[in-house]
Amino acid sequence: MSDRYQPTDILYLWLLTQPSQPVPIGELHLVRSTQGVSLRYTDAWLRQGFQLSEDLPLIEQEFLPTERGTAAGAVDDARPDRWGERVIRFIDKPKRLSLLEYLFFAGDDRFGALGVSTSPTEYLPRRLGPLPALADADEIQELIRKVQNNEAVPQAQERLIAPGATMGGARPKALLNIGADQWVIKFADGDPADTPLIEHATMTLARKASIRVAETMPVRLTHGHAVAIKRFDRVGSRRLHSLSARVALQAAAEGFGYPELAQLLRRRGVAEGDVYIAHMRELFRRMVFNILIDNTDDHEKNHALLVTDAQQYELSPAYDVLPSGQALGFQQMRVGEQEADATMVNALSMSRMFSLTKDEAIGELRSVVQVVDGWKDHFAQCGVTAGDIDLYAEHIDRPFLKEQRDANRQ
Repeated sequence: MSDRYQPTDILYLWLLTQPSQPVPIGELHLVRSTQGVSLRYTDAWLRQGFQLSEDLPLIEQEFLPTERGTAAGAVDDARPDRWGERVIRFIDKPKRLSLLEYLFFAGDDRFGALGVSTSPTEYLPRRLGPLPALADADEIQELIRKVQNNEAVPQAQERLIAPGATMGGARPKALLNIGADQWVIKFADGDPADTPLIEHATMTLARKASIRVAETMPVRLTHGHAVAIKRFDRVGSRRLHSLSARVALQAAAEGFGYPELAQLLRRRGVAEGDVYIAHMRELFRRMVFNILIDNTDDHEKNHALLVTDAQQYELSPAYDVLPSGQALGFQQMRVGEQEADATMVNALSMSRMFSLTKDEAIGELRSVVQVVDGWKDHFAQCGVTAGDIDLYAEHIDRPFLKEQRDANRQ
């Protein structure tokens, strides 16, 4: 495909909620002045479609990116992450490396329900062939090593590495078919600990704190582990239109913070059954859990919203949750009145923004503390080695966090 693809300044965006019935959305144009990509809806989409994000209303105009090197609105979530870009540069070797190329070469299995085509009348994406299976995990790990070391990858094996898989940061990853479902498989990246197994342990610990998490499965490799994460943007054959918190908050002209995300859920969340209130309160628990488990890589791309048919937002299951091991003392998103400070006092300071009274917030906080208190036993039950537990205890049980747990225990 890279040999047949010729650099162009226009590609076409499609909606793939039903992959067998792709729907054209609009034109994507290269914007040289900002090294970005713009969007213009088709007339048919203006009549029958929906706004992809709040900064892309259904009006006849060209929507320009607001930041250099980005795509307009929700289109920016269709791009690959840093690992995906690296795979594209190494395997596809496009003749040009603009954002438009990265959007195209991300392929048909990207996050969410958007697709990029070379044709306005027929959905013609970058296709890589059938996805690998769980039995291919060791082979994928070896291919990742080849990419990292700039060694040649046999053409017949290129399909095993999918650049469009963007769930969970920039670690080396690929897509798998396990049964009838798609899973993202993530590998270690030269870490001193068995990070994939630690991610599985942390995610399942979060579930004990009444946090909905993406289903995870440790994958034993010849050397160490990988972790497989079930895709939450797929339901059977259906693809769900999804937005990162970054795109959704930016589209709403809000700052990148937990309180701001909670208020977005209040305004756009699912009203039936007060789902939005449950998700606002769960977001508070996620924030507290991230602080106490020392997950300081909780930036706005590591939170997502699923868009319903009624154009309401659901907080996606949590993903990419694990201790960062940096002892920073601050989060990537705003926590409360003291901005990003990783303290329980700061977390409680804006509890009303999460639809919680102060007493309710204290109750939620204490329930998370109780779960995190048992992190060592849980990690051990998940197979994490004593050495890795001791390594992370230096951060999770350091006085700054341990004293906060002690002060907020029931």
